[in-house]
Amino acid sequence: MIYNVLLIVQIIVALGVIGLVLVQHGKGADAGAAFGGGASASGTVFGSRGAANFLSRTTAILALVFFINSLALAWLVSNAGSDSGTSIVDTLPVEDVLTDVPGAPEAKTAPVAEAVDVPAAASDTEEASEQPSGPVDVPQ
Repeated sequence: MIYNVLLIVQIIVALGVIGLVLVQHGKGADAGAAFGGGASASGTVFGSRGAANFLSRTTAILALVFFINSLALAWLVSNAGSDSGTSIVDTLPVEDVLTDVPGAPEAKTAPVAEAVDVPAAASDTEEASEQPSGPVDVPQ
């Protein structure tokens, strides 16, 4: 339950940080008339310098909440109980997995080939005329 709540908070805070960073302007950019740019502070939302302070502080607070929430989520996942943190594969005994495969053939040993006499290799000093010119019968 708490994991789901923290996950929803994490998503909302992440979207808030993204939105605030995109709304902020660089140091040398004009903030615009709605956020305090212009000659007077009347009719603006935050005053003449209030926009930068408000947006920076809100971004910093949301970043801190994001960081703490990330740590809490990591702690919850790493300290989850044995029921929710294990895989179903880890709970099965290995013997049951190996022996209960439906339709698997019985384990058989591979047949051993009979020993066959192989003629010795010809040495480098023998001449080509001593080697047979036709096909050689190979025992099977």
